Amino acid sequence: MVTVMKNGHIRLSKDAHYYSVPGEYIGKKVKLLYIASEVEVSYRYKKIAGHQRNLSRFRYTTHTDHLVSGYHSVREWSAEKFIAEASSIHPNVGIYITKVIESKAHPEQFCKSCSGILSFVRRVGASRLVNTYRGGNSYGLYNNPAVERISVNRQDELPFSLFGSKLMGFLKFLPD
Repeated sequence: MVTVMKNGHIRLSKDAHYYSVPGEYIGKKVKLLYIASEVEVSYRYKKIAGHQRNLSRFRYTTHTDHLVSGYHSVREWSAEKFIAEASSIHPNVGIYITKVIESKAHPEQFCKSCSGILSFVRRVGASRLVNTYRGGNSYGLYNNPAVERISVNRQDELPFSLFGSKLMGFLKFLPD
């Protein structure tokens, strides 16, 4: 059993991949069944969603008819709000958030990514955040796992000329 997240997706832990379900099931506990090629979600023994299985880690598979565009997180969180908050930290962070938003297919997806990214400032401080995103941006890494790894490994504290060579060493372990 898994709980449908506020963005209308469930996570298949084995693959670290997210699949959409109809919006009316947000917050409900659903059953997740999968085989090598398919994922099926059911609620009270009724199938509510089916997807072709995708093994891409930290990505989303979304049926547009599952999206609830009026859901409160989308109303409260807009691209402009995230860009403004990020830009108030530093212009480079604003640029990075803009690229994250552009890389997502649906607003429900960029809300989660942007919230996670901006939460780093509370954990590592503004100056480390700026360096982390400068490095991520220079290598086209627009996802939370990449940024988290840069920060945890303290690679953002290296001189920028060394940062790139150290960064390349772990890129092979990141999702596509």
